Amino acid sequence: MRTIKYAVAASLLATAPLAAAQQLSIATGGTGGVYYPIGGGFAEMINDHIEGADATAEVTGASVENMGLIMRGDADLALALADTVYQAYNGTGDFEERQIENTRALASVYPNAVQLVTLADSDIESLADLEGKRVSVGAPGSGTELNARALLESNGMSYDDFNPQRLNFNETADAIRDGDIDAGFWSVGPPTSSILNLAATRDIRLIGFSDEEIANAQEDEPVFAPYELAAGMYDGMDEAVQTIGIPNVLVVNSDMDEELAYQLTKLLFEQTDELIAVHPAANDTTIEFTMESTPVPLHPGAIRYFEEVEADIPDRLRP
Repeated sequence: MRTIKYAVAASLLATAPLAAAQQLSIATGGTGGVYYPIGGGFAEMINDHIEGADATAEVTGASVENMGLIMRGDADLALALADTVYQAYNGTGDFEERQIENTRALASVYPNAVQLVTLADSDIESLADLEGKRVSVGAPGSGTELNARALLESNGMSYDDFNPQRLNFNETADAIRDGDIDAGFWSVGPPTSSILNLAATRDIRLIGFSDEEIANAQEDEPVFAPYELAAGMYDGMDEAVQTIGIPNVLVVNSDMDEELAYQLTKLLFEQTDELIAVHPAANDTTIEFTMESTPVPLHPGAIRYFEEVEADIPDRLRP
């Protein structure tokens, strides 16, 4: 991802303390994915740099559950996939009965890649080969399941075609390792620890998607984009694998204090190196990526920061 350098208006050391002590909960995902280390890393940054704030990363079922936590005010910040955020904000898909109009974004943090993994000696070579197999589609209430279902249905498949298992990332890796399932989906920033650990103990293969399969998925979910998993990302992965990517969005409730939202956004983009040290997915945490990829309006506090650094904010991101 090409990074545009913006002028920084002021140092973080000049940030004013919050008017009152803030206990902040960051909704993430399971411990085997990227949300949890990214959320935990950002919590540490908040505690180190924002006076009066005390942040904690919470283990959750990821995207779909996280949007509900934001709606109810049970979490202050949350990581969620762009398609989930878009559906929640507009009241479509899984959110037809519970539109979450109070969703606002601070940033798009990094892209997920949909990764379909099987053992190297499996006869699964494509999406169509999942027919009749035991397949993990992700934890209930996760963005992985939403992405897997969208990819499958857009290519003429449904859960009726195979035996679906709703397992989290670590459970999926364990089940593939033990031969309890034949394949599993991950929608997560690569590389992810659970696949790395699986590849260290068993020979694995990642299943690529054809141009036609990707185009079909994009037609149904415009937030999908072609994404290439680099050769060597996991042990035994000798060639690049073509898949799809989806942005991950850092969201808050529209009721968040503007000064707090400003300081959080400023911290994220002015101390990004600290987040990269936690997980390499944060290399894509750039202002340019946020402006290109965010599917819902920004919080006024975030807009204040982006205006301060003279970013070109699209009209669609202004509430």
